[in-house]
Amino acid sequence: MAVHVEPKTLAGHLPGGSSGATVAVEPLIAGHAEFPRAMMASPGGRFLRAKLPWALLRGKQAIPVPIPAFVLRHPSAGAILVDTGLHPSIATDGRQNFGGLANRFAKPSLNAGEDAPSQLRARGIDPGEVPVVVMTHLHIDHSSAISEFPRSTFVISEAEWRAAASGGLGDGYRRSHYDFAFDYRTVDFDRASVGSYASFARTFDLFGDGSVRLAFTPGHSAGHVSVVCRLAQHDFVIGGDVMYLAGQLDGSVPPPPRAQDAHNLRRSLQELRLFRSQFPDAVITPGHDPEFYSRIEPRYE
Repeated sequence: MAVHVEPKTLAGHLPGGSSGATVAVEPLIAGHAEFPRAMMASPGGRFLRAKLPWALLRGKQAIPVPIPAFVLRHPSAGAILVDTGLHPSIATDGRQNFGGLANRFAKPSLNAGEDAPSQLRARGIDPGEVPVVVMTHLHIDHSSAISEFPRSTFVISEAEWRAAASGGLGDGYRRSHYDFAFDYRTVDFDRASVGSYASFARTFDLFGDGSVRLAFTPGHSAGHVSVVCRLAQHDFVIGGDVMYLAGQLDGSVPPPPRAQDAHNLRRSLQELRLFRSQFPDAVITPGHDPEFYSRIEPRYE
């Protein structure tokens, strides 16, 4: 069963850009889930494809991992959200939002007031007034709370929307998370207005002022994007799930074992590594690293 809503192609920059704009980034931890270590860093060896579902079924060495989201404060476009974290209902019962199977294996958890809408209100931001939500991708742990932003414009890559519209739980998607009559805009990274930025081959300047760029980093999912944010002195890169753990950026930890396209994931990870080598002061976030997020700053500007 496919989704019922049709997105619109984002033909140009979103309104709200201003010349020379920089943003401030405020990371949020909007819940946790449990991932087996073998699902985050490749255990290697023979029979790898069999090891991964076995690790998931057994829950062996499963650890609680953070589910991040990010607030970008733009001087003229307003407060932008990247990913949505877990739905508020997860705090009492995850089965309705995640579904029985995913709830059983991922064990999503959320403390009271930890959901993204509550954290936005605590920052003086009305969730109903968030103009734009950028989705790195639409996997279940990132799309869980889309329903809480009915008045926002959602920006997603076209390739990701196609994959999610026809995908299922086995692909990481839960269509009920995004099958709403919302304002979805898709970015086609094969069209002429897409250009390169630093080490990233295909990027889209969201507001036309260089403050927020979407970098096409497929592999983990078909249309995954990372988000390059221009701060006053350096860049802040929301890497999404190109890497789960910070050590995968420098190669000290084996890469993620599961990918929609392993070749594309290696290329995307290499683009992040090259960016780090070119801009060592840049902050580059991993997807779900407990140690990294335990020491992350509350605000970068």
